[in-house]
Amino acid sequence: MQEELFRYNWQVRNEWIEWCEEIPYEELIRKRIGGMGSFLHTLYHVIDCEQLWINQMWNKPVITTDLRAITQLDEVKSYDVATRTRTELFLHELANSWGTNRILEVSKRNGEILRFPFEKVMSHIITHEMHHIGQLSIWAREMGRVPVNSDLLIRDF
Repeated sequence: MQEELFRYNWQVRNEWIEWCEEIPYEELIRKRIGGMGSFLHTLYHVIDCEQLWINQMWNKPVITTDLRAITQLDEVKSYDVATRTRTELFLHELANSWGTNRILEVSKRNGEILRFPFEKVMSHIITHEMHHIGQLSIWAREMGRVPVNSDLLIRDF
């Protein structure tokens, strides 16, 4: 089911990227209350969090980017493609070893080790994006525009 919810998120994300292609650049980057402060940075943020958690679970290097350096929707689109490709590979590998109890260990700054089952981390990735999609919808309505319909029940993914 989690893989299906990743696909749902990607489908909705694609539609938000297309939606953002239709608004003026000034609206794309306008500072707003909530989320990461703009459509552009909020979309980048959800992709970035996906790669951060997937790469940690996969024991791969985490990509770090200064969000302030992201200024164009094309940067979001290419990051989305690269991240999704990596996530799909991870999900495929994980499906082939699903019987094992996989745990992610994360070190806090104070040295404390936190342990999370992979399934819980993946649930976090999924719900984190859904949360931010709600923020995009609020901003769209504040602009007087119709947001992307993210209703899971009416989608095929």
